[in-house]
Amino acid sequence: MSTQTCLLPLGLAAAVTIGLASPAGAAKVPLAEARIFIEYNYSGNDLGFHVFLDGEDWEELRIMSPTGRTIFEVEGKGGFGMLGMTELFFEGAEPSLDDVPLEELLALFPEGKYRFVGETVDDDIIVGTARLNHRIPDPPVIVSPQEGEVVDSSQPVVIDWDPVANPPGGSIVAYQVIVGKFQITLPASKTQVTVPPEFLDPGTEYLFEVLAIEVGGNQTIRESSFATQD
Repeated sequence: MSTQTCLLPLGLAAAVTIGLASPAGAAKVPLAEARIFIEYNYSGNDLGFHVFLDGEDWEELRIMSPTGRTIFEVEGKGGFGMLGMTELFFEGAEPSLDDVPLEELLALFPEGKYRFVGETVDDDIIVGTARLNHRIPDPPVIVSPQEGEVVDSSQPVVIDWDPVANPPGGSIVAYQVIVGKFQITLPASKTQVTVPPEFLDPGTEYLFEVLAIEVGGNQTIRESSFATQD
């Protein structure tokens, strides 16, 4: 993932400093949503940084780290330059922690406030902030189904896992379960979900994921699998 933040005050002066056009009288428009978070795949032992933002029709955007360094920049051209863009989601590369130690990865994206500054198609300045922390949840421990278990596709499949302990200084606020086209997000008080049989086909192997999500947005995935009878 790519992200960027700035120690400058948000507003017209900040936009001028990073080189965006800033006509006199330009309004400051807040992004509706801006997030930067860590995704750690325990089963694959890889980790990456993800970014999501949503806002008014914008044509340019930069993201700056807590140190003020620009780490991501995008500009629409042609039709995108005229009409603008709204949502944007991207994932950074997810190297194996066997190849790149966790400490090195975290050092590339320090904790703190990341700033988003851009320009709308109406020549206003669009701004936002997101805070990144390094609290990475433990992986969920899946109780059932057992890895590789064969189940009846005509019956609901119950996926059950143990509660994940709160990381130091944070809290687990949700879990997400993904099985093929079935996806659901649950509050932290729930540690079980039932997959309806209409989402299952006979004679099929299913890889599924259970994610623990920390209050700052960081999430840890554990993968497992089951198969349905012919």
